[in-house]
Amino acid sequence: MDLNTVLSKVESRISNEEEIESVLREYNRENSRTFSFDLKEEEKRKKLCEELIRILGKNVQPSCQTMCLETLRILSRDKKVLGPVATKQGMLVLAQLAALQVTGESVPEILEVGLVVEALKCLCNVIFNSVAAQQLSAEINLASGLCARLRMYTGQGLSHEVALFSLRLLFLLSALLTDVRSCLRQELKAVDLLIEILEHILSIKWVGKYEVAVDLEAPPLPQEDNERAMEALKTLFNLTLSDFNDEDGAHQLRLITAIMRHVLVIKTQTEDKTEELHSHAINLLSNIPVLFLDVMISVQSQGGIEEYSGKNMDVIQVLLDFMVKRIDKGSNFKEGLTPVFSLMTESSRHHRDIRKYIKAQVLPPLKDVKNRPEVGTTIRNKLVRLMTHVDTGVKQSAAEFLFVLCKESVDNLLKYTGYGNAAGLLAARGLLAGGRGGGQYSEDEDSDTEEYKSVKPFINPITGHVEEPMPNPIEEMTEEQKEYEALKLVNMFDQLSRQQIIQPMGVKQDGTIAPLAEAISQCNMESCSSDSD
Repeated sequence: MDLNTVLSKVESRISNEEEIESVLREYNRENSRTFSFDLKEEEKRKKLCEELIRILGKNVQPSCQTMCLETLRILSRDKKVLGPVATKQGMLVLAQLAALQVTGESVPEILEVGLVVEALKCLCNVIFNSVAAQQLSAEINLASGLCARLRMYTGQGLSHEVALFSLRLLFLLSALLTDVRSCLRQELKAVDLLIEILEHILSIKWVGKYEVAVDLEAPPLPQEDNERAMEALKTLFNLTLSDFNDEDGAHQLRLITAIMRHVLVIKTQTEDKTEELHSHAINLLSNIPVLFLDVMISVQSQGGIEEYSGKNMDVIQVLLDFMVKRIDKGSNFKEGLTPVFSLMTESSRHHRDIRKYIKAQVLPPLKDVKNRPEVGTTIRNKLVRLMTHVDTGVKQSAAEFLFVLCKESVDNLLKYTGYGNAAGLLAARGLLAGGRGGGQYSEDEDSDTEEYKSVKPFINPITGHVEEPMPNPIEEMTEEQKEYEALKLVNMFDQLSRQQIIQPMGVKQDGTIAPLAEAISQCNMESCSSDSD
């Protein structure tokens, strides 16, 4: 429908509600999937936004209000036309229609669910696309209204869509406004509120202070419950970005960890949705201080494994399976893998039993070293391949994970990866000359298999595998020929260096690399200093 026709009906003071509703219904039907708009009609769309806010501020029928809100939701996909909406009056109108204006400590009763849902959707779009609207939402205390609304969730209950879009709007406010995030945590007690909401959605039953009962015969989590749970997890992620320094905060973090453990062992309606839910849980766990992550494996009612001090490793296996699945997808490594790498690396660094379990799965005792470490289908092979990935963040995360599993021992890491794959990490950590990282680990030593011991002298330390014997290219050369080839090679390197195509590097005493002249100079100075003593 032509925008001029819509505007003429909406602007006309003689048009009745039925006529406005009819023309907007047709416009909405034609543009329900429109996400890019004609630049030439930008001013007309601004004018339409202004007229819609005017009509919504009047006492018109709910059906007309709902149609106006639906049109405004479509228009709000274009951030350039939101000026008339991102005003105090416009935001107050939307907040009132969403039943979010606080009176005392309560919000109005919801009489028209469809109307409230459309208003919440509009608020989500407008706040996401307009910085001015974000600031105004803080000014009119929108977060307080949302928390008051959501406190009804576990009491009298809310419809799925009202709860979903209330949670989504709360997520946006917590993501976009640091002041609101602080207010949510402190004054509005939103962390406790979201924990209660998750307990309600997931039907959680506590069998210990930080232990959730697991029903192995429970049906998959319904789709609508899954959607609401993910919005709550995303908001909790934002609220746990800063430190919790008091005793109540520590209790909240342990409760969250216990709930996340439960989330990681349940299934949803589809495999993709289960992975998405688990991804949000892992993101949230990566915010939790490592001190509290022991809750993941301290599950007395479900038993444990004697080899790992009686701890239950079910959720650690879920994390490993999740990591492998993301690696096998072969795309979006940075967003898909970095959180789970971070979580497992820090868990392994600070919890011995977790590290032992993960290492047994990822780096079992070496037996066959005929192939390069990066060749094959084992978890080790896949991780070693990532150590040379083009994305710096991905390769650093994979290398750090393996390094921690090796208790930050350079010799152990090289045994599993080869020097070539590990060079980037070692250079960054100043460990090219060998040694250990700064972590504190138990003294128990790894034992090599007899198969590995028998071939260890024949392993190429650069590639990390046993190579077939190669013919010696200089075996039949005379001494003069050898000297000639050596000088020729030196001259080639010298020429490349002078043209600054390459820069010869050396390893300094502290294990870091530096230009060769600097490294040699330092070595000579230290040698002279040693001689003078």
